Amino acid sequence: MLDSMAQLPWYRRLFCKAPESGLKVTLARAGRGDADAQFGLGLKYSAGTGFAQDFAQAAEWYRKAADQNHALAQFNLAVMFDSGQGVPQDHTAALVWIRKAAEGGDAGAQFSLGTRYHRSSVDSRQMDSAESRVEAYKWFHLAAAQGYKGSDAACERVTLGMTREEVTDGNQRAAAFVVRKPIHPQDHSCCATAA
Repeated sequence: MLDSMAQLPWYRRLFCKAPESGLKVTLARAGRGDADAQFGLGLKYSAGTGFAQDFAQAAEWYRKAADQNHALAQFNLAVMFDSGQGVPQDHTAALVWIRKAAEGGDAGAQFSLGTRYHRSSVDSRQMDSAESRVEAYKWFHLAAAQGYKGSDAACERVTLGMTREEVTDGNQRAAAFVVRKPIHPQDHSCCATAA
């Protein structure tokens, strides 16, 4: 690989980094606690790209990133708990991780949480279906604001069963929503290598 760099014009060699093994770099970054790299390894293990498909390993890497408030890792971990993929099936843990991902701004998690609240609001056994409708509206509204497919229609469906006061409350909750930030924002400048 270095021989191919020698064939580049001198000015390109000056500013070009030598190609590195992407997997080695990702593993090193993940080992140092980089949530994006940990999430990437979770994806690789869950999809079986670069590794043999291993859902337990995927869940382990997602968990490491999720513990650092990586919203996509939290949502993927929630999906794994919901289906029992690589971890014991646990709907309560799935809901905890979906909520964390939704609070972290992940539109898919917001849509999923809205769906759960909406189902809860139409369940006749629920004590406070009005609260569930308002929460469903809020999460669908937030997902729709990010352009998440189907969120607008879901928000409209929920609105049909809401009072004017509930819609106002839902709008206020959505307007007051603040995305939770990662625990440790990643600074990748430490990972750069010299040319």
